[in-house]
Amino acid sequence: MSLYRNAVWFLSGIHQYTRNGYEAASKDFEPQDLSVSVVGRSFMITGANSGIGRATAMTIAKKGGTVHMVCRNKDKAEEAREDIVNQSGNTEVHVHVVDLSETHKVWEFAEAFKKQHPSLNVLINNAGCMVHKRELNADGLEKNFATNTMGVYILTQTLIPLLQKSRDPRVITVSSGGMLVQKLRVDDLQSEKGHFDGVMVYAQNKRQQVVLTEQWAKANPIIHFSVMHPGWADTPAVSTSMPQFHHMMGERLRSVEQGADTVVWLALSRAAARTRSGQFFQDRRPVAAHLPLAWTRSSAEEVQSFMSQLETLANWVLLGCDLDFSLDAHTW
Repeated sequence: MSLYRNAVWFLSGIHQYTRNGYEAASKDFEPQDLSVSVVGRSFMITGANSGIGRATAMTIAKKGGTVHMVCRNKDKAEEAREDIVNQSGNTEVHVHVVDLSETHKVWEFAEAFKKQHPSLNVLINNAGCMVHKRELNADGLEKNFATNTMGVYILTQTLIPLLQKSRDPRVITVSSGGMLVQKLRVDDLQSEKGHFDGVMVYAQNKRQQVVLTEQWAKANPIIHFSVMHPGWADTPAVSTSMPQFHHMMGERLRSVEQGADTVVWLALSRAAARTRSGQFFQDRRPVAAHLPLAWTRSSAEEVQSFMSQLETLANWVLLGCDLDFSLDAHTW
């Protein structure tokens, strides 16, 4: 079955996820959707110093939005900020140095941000990693899971009360089409069993993000949640994490601006806000989160187990803060 999934996914990708796929899809875009000003609205973007995150931050700054760049590397972040300010003329661009793989520090940052800022209109979970060797963070969590899943979970969950107080709140998570080859595995969230394959672990994390988005949308009707696939884009992360794939695809890869297009559309357009919350998007439209006949759907019990495990792990990691994380959580 996994061979079938991989074959169908790759053939679909060649047609849809490449630069040609974007150019074909963009013929149906409504140009007026992004003819907006977002002066007075605030946007938090993780991984905003390079790739899709940087392209998203640049576009939002040019539209007048207040941008909070959440980045791991201070020097690269400040360099990106300077470039964004110079090109956009917008000085409301702020750097926050946070490593999404450091679970405890993600919570500390989110709690501090809530106290310092009266509102947050849009959270864009863009940062991610693909580590090819099993490593643990300081809290004892596998690093891919800590960054791609737990970091997203804790940041979003902690900021939900702030988002709920804001006008037209939205949460967008940058996932990957690779999640289509994975079924949610609730018995091995941290990849302790069997052979460790960084690419497949990453894809599993991205499936987890899709499930998270669906559950958040059900639990928080005030906020518009979405998760999206940027296509195969020519980003620094792809070139370093998947060099063979990057070399093989070459000029067929999308530009970072093309990869960021749907993120920007989901963050800014009125049309996006009218779509049903909790969906998986590709090129400005909701698409199926499962391949046909691929057996990747999860039961209600599996989803409940996944959400319960995340909450338990969060409580365990943050126990030293005298925090009951479930105070901000919901019954899933």
